[in-house]
Amino acid sequence: MSTIVITAEAIAPSAVALLQGHELVYTGKTPTPEDIVALCRQHNPAAMIVRYGKVGAAAMDAAPALRVISKHGSGTDNIDKAAAKERGIEVVAAVGANANAVAEHAFALLLACAKSIPAVDARMHAGHWEKASHSSLELSGRTVGIVGLGAIGRRFARMAEGFGMKIVAFDPFAKDVPEHVTLVDMEELFARSDVISLHCPLTEDNQGLLNANTLARCKPGVIIVNTARGALIDEAALLDSVRCGHVRAAGLDSFAVEPMAPGHPFQSQRGFVLSPHVGSVTSDAYINMGESAARNALAVLARQAEAA
Repeated sequence: MSTIVITAEAIAPSAVALLQGHELVYTGKTPTPEDIVALCRQHNPAAMIVRYGKVGAAAMDAAPALRVISKHGSGTDNIDKAAAKERGIEVVAAVGANANAVAEHAFALLLACAKSIPAVDARMHAGHWEKASHSSLELSGRTVGIVGLGAIGRRFARMAEGFGMKIVAFDPFAKDVPEHVTLVDMEELFARSDVISLHCPLTEDNQGLLNANTLARCKPGVIIVNTARGALIDEAALLDSVRCGHVRAAGLDSFAVEPMAPGHPFQSQRGFVLSPHVGSVTSDAYINMGESAARNALAVLARQAEAA
């Protein structure tokens, strides 16, 4: 019986059933890198399923039997992939398992920004009935720029098409681009977009993609949506752009540092719609991601066992 370390308090029961015959060790809900290293040293797992926390070289070295790290989700930036490659450890992700959930959340953030929903909701709850001061945008006919045409970006594009929006996208790796999407370079995307929605993985090349320079090249009144990774945005530059009105509003589900520290300037600034990285937190996505992560880990273990 091999051991699988799961960096979470739990995964879906159906995923646990798939892993029957393996010893499952859970780190708890908020594991530190040191917690993960300690469990790896104690149990020497053959596989890891990563939901929370960061897995680096120290954890890999603490588990000589480790053969695969399977992400409970699609983003693998909390796994040191270079260190894994050096040690012959495969890194796999549950690509597409949370695509519907995240795309829907991104569009919900867009609607909340365009229609000023948080502001009018707060005023109504405070007992005020105000119509004269309300301002919102119609999305039909406006242009949305999508950065990243993976499973999530394509679903978001389909939703935007349903609202009558024009869709441009940047993705140098995109294939079989839908007819309703026009591929452009980043400069054209900045220049044309009334809305920019980020759906790309974080890499060394695109960290700080939206910064003071690139935001200045965007259309006045642009709406920014980010359900990808917080480090894609220079947060100080975005704050300045919202304060001066160049960015109409920003709907954000991911941040440079998570959890967000109390007193973060976004919390007190109008124009920000914030959620605590919950875009993929639906009952359906929880099951899909758990099952996909389990199957991916088992597939690698089986393939390597056959090759041995």
